[in-house]
Amino acid sequence: MPLVSMTEMLKKANAEGYAVGQFNLNNLEFTQAILQAAQAENSPVILGVSEGAARYMGGFKTIVALVKALMEEYKVTVPVAIHLDHGSSFESCAKAIHAGFTSVMIDASHHPFEENIETTTKVVELAHFHGVSVEAELGVVGGQEDDVIADGVIYADPAECEELVKRTGIDCLAPALGSVHGPYKGEPNLGFKEMEDINNRAGVPLVLHGGTGIPTHDIQKAISFGTAKINVNTENQIASARTVRETLAALPEEYDPRKYLGPARDAIKETVQGKMREFGSSNKA
Repeated sequence: MPLVSMTEMLKKANAEGYAVGQFNLNNLEFTQAILQAAQAENSPVILGVSEGAARYMGGFKTIVALVKALMEEYKVTVPVAIHLDHGSSFESCAKAIHAGFTSVMIDASHHPFEENIETTTKVVELAHFHGVSVEAELGVVGGQEDDVIADGVIYADPAECEELVKRTGIDCLAPALGSVHGPYKGEPNLGFKEMEDINNRAGVPLVLHGGTGIPTHDIQKAISFGTAKINVNTENQIASARTVRETLAALPEEYDPRKYLGPARDAIKETVQGKMREFGSSNKA
C-alpha cells in the first residue's frame, strides 16, 4: 500500500471515536517494530520523525526509502503516514515534502500569533499542492523533545485556535493543554474544558502531544473531545533502553547488536500494540 497523508485517517478516527497513534522513529529497529505492530493490529499508523531523528538516521530521503522498503518486505497493507514532527521552519517542511513525507507539522507556536499564521499558511499552500497534510500548534507543550525545549506550559487560546484554522486551512491542530514531552512529574493535568471549547470552535481533528504516561481514562476523555491523533515516543524509548540494559546485564559478554537490539525491537512492538488497543485504532485500517 502506498504512503498516505493523515487527513482521511484522522477524519475517520474523529467520526468513529478513536485516535491514531503517532510513534516516533529513532533508528531501524523502531521503524521495524512500529510497522510490524500496525500490521499485526490492523491499525492505521503515523510515523513521526523529528528533525534531530532525521539527521541521526541519514536524512529525510533515507527515512522515506527505508519505510517504503520495509513496507514492501513486510507486505504492509494498513494506512501509513510519514510525518515531520515539530518542523521548525517553512524550509524544513519543504525539504520533508520534497523528500516524500506525506504529512508535516509546522511548529511556529513560539512566534507571535500573526507570524505563526503567515508561516503556517505558506506551509499549507505547498503541502496541499503535493497532497500532504499539515498540523500546526498553539500554546506551549512543556518538557523537552529533541530540539524542542519548553519551560512550563502555556495553554492554547480557543479563539486563536479557531482563527488559526480558518485563516490557514490546516488539517489538524495541536493545542497545548497541559501535556508535556518526556516523563511526567506527578499526575498529568489536562485542560479538558479548553479542549472541548477548541473542538467545538476549530472543526478539525485535535492532536495530543506527550501521550506517554497519560491515564487511559484521560485518553478516552480526550478522544471524546475531538482528539484523533496521540503522539508517543518516550514510552517506546524507555521500553527499548530497559530491554537493552536487561539483556546486556544477563549476557555481559554479548557484543552482537542483533542480540540486544532484537529484544529491544520486540519490546517497542509490544508497547505500540498496547497503545493502539488503548487508543481504539486496532482493526480500524
